[in-house]
Parts: sequence; structure tokens; C-alpha cells
Amino acid sequence: MDAETNLVPTFVVGKRTRQTTYELLLALQKRIVDARFQLTTDGFHFYERAVEDVFGGTVDFAQLIKLFGDIGQPGSERYSPSPIVEVISKIRDGRPDPDHICTSHVERQNLTMRMAMRRFTRLTNAFSKKLENLKAGCALHLAHYNFVRVHSSLRVTPAMAAGIATEIWPLSRLLLPTT
Repeated sequence: MDAETNLVPTFVVGKRTRQTTYELLLALQKRIVDARFQLTTDGFHFYERAVEDVFGGTVDFAQLIKLFGDIGQPGSERYSPSPIVEVISKIRDGRPDPDHICTSHVERQNLTMRMAMRRFTRLTNAFSKKLENLKAGCALHLAHYNFVRVHSSLRVTPAMAAGIATEIWPLSRLLLPTT
């Protein structure tokens, strides 16, 4: 997710595996045109090697690693996450700006997606039991998010802010086939 435009240039639905990590980064590489950019990920161990393999030192890469407390301790069985006890910022490649090493935008996008699409909420009738339905729901949500929804902080859609669209798309453009 681009922090300035709020654009989500790509996504991959899948388990957090080495293969999914590479799929995501390869899809991102196809959408970024000849520009060095800063990439910040969480501490997932497959990112370190995959970013080097896919981008080959052409990005400024950092990882933000959050350490949580109360993991596995008696009495910590609850639905809410454990408190964050430490945040470690690791520069992995290039010269990322320390002031922009942040995962908050993506975490907020995950919340927006969970609240707008109940497909991730178990024990509801909207929960996706089929992977195909989940992928379609995510694609529709993110297309709406990028091209239809005007963001209050931007006053335009993320696609317009990024310069890849010149107008707000009508919802029918997402739903009706083009000829």
C-alpha cells in the first residue's frame, strides 16, 4: 500500500508461505514502473530473501518487527491481541527513510477490509468457505477502494491520487462487463 496515495497496487490471497510471499512481490514488481521506492514489511522471515531475489537491490527495504507480550502465558487466552512491548526497525537494503518505516497504513487497510467485508469473520453467514469466493470478494473490495471510493483525506480516489485514473469510476464499471 502506498502511504501517500493510499493505493493498494496488488494483493495476493493465501497462507503466509514462501510461495505466497514471492507471488506478492512479483505482482508488485510488475506494477511499479522504473522507480526506486521504499518498502516496509513486517518481520515475516520470508520477506528478507524474497525482496532481494525479486528486486535485486533496487528498493529501499526495511522491516518493522513488533514483539508482543503475554504470548503463551497463563491467563492470556483472549480474543484481543497481546500488548506490544517492543518495536524493532531493521534496515535490510538500500537507504530507507527512518521516518517512513511504518506498517500502520497496511494495518489500517486490513481493518477497513475486515469491517467492509465480513468474509473474514468466522461464524457469520458472509464468511468465505471457498477460496475462490474469498479471492473474488477481495478483488471487488480493493477495486472499489482504489477506483470508486473517494477518501476524505485525499478528496479523490487512490487511483486518481496515483495518476492512474482521471475520474471516479461509477460502481457499474466494476460490475458490468465491458464490450
